[in-house]
Amino acid sequence: MDPALLRERELFKKRALSTPAVEKRQAASDSHKKKKPKGDKDGSSGSKHSAESSNGNINIKASSGYKFGCLAKIVNYMKTRHQSGDTHFLTLDEILDETKLLDISMKQKHWLMTEALVNNPKIDVRDGTYGFKPKYNLKDRKALLRLLDKHDQLGLGGVLLDDVEEGLPNSAKAIKALGDQIIFVTKPDKKKILFYNDKHCQFTVDEEFQKLWRSVPVDSIDDEKIEEYLKKQGISSMQETGPKKVLPVQKRKKQGGQRKRHFKTHNHHLADVLEDYSDGVPAKK
Repeated sequence: MDPALLRERELFKKRALSTPAVEKRQAASDSHKKKKPKGDKDGSSGSKHSAESSNGNINIKASSGYKFGCLAKIVNYMKTRHQSGDTHFLTLDEILDETKLLDISMKQKHWLMTEALVNNPKIDVRDGTYGFKPKYNLKDRKALLRLLDKHDQLGLGGVLLDDVEEGLPNSAKAIKALGDQIIFVTKPDKKKILFYNDKHCQFTVDEEFQKLWRSVPVDSIDDEKIEEYLKKQGISSMQETGPKKVLPVQKRKKQGGQRKRHFKTHNHHLADVLEDYSDGVPAKK
């Protein structure tokens, strides 16, 4: 071997022996990291256990939500078919078939039959069959006109358009056909009210009279002051047509002591003949 290489080899050994070498150990964090998966397993098992424990509540909520969802779907379907003119009653099986709710359990079906549909204010039950129950059951436009006329005569005001649309099949067509026999009024909440347009009460009021009428402020005056003012002006129509005041009935005061009752005495002419037997029958002499 080349002597130069041998010398270099010897020098390398000397340098290696003179340089201290320290063995590297695993850090505590590394050991902790290696042990952590076991803890993760325990944690995952704990979370799995908690999920299993709460699974019953989740199932209960899901089942109750599904039940009421089915009820809402049935009520909406019954309302839609009623508005389209299909008002004949259906059995529960026919309703479930129409609404495609054939996957409900027997328990849920029993709940619909005995509780949900029977107690629902929008469902009418007749001999085991079901139909929609609107606020106003109107067959045609003539029935609507009679309803509005009745409300007008009795002073009940108008009828909400929503209630009319709910109970009158093909309501838009019927309302359009009535034309100017109906008056629409929109409330501040944008809901529309229908009123009967009584054409017999239509008359023209002079513009000067309208201005005088609108110029009189009565916001801060109550009915009694208005009535008093009209009396002074010789106007008594308001008193005749207004609501009559019912005076409260005063109860009679009970007297403190009871009166002594006096009885009439009779047979004064027999005073010497009659005998007193209050102490018993007297002995015979």
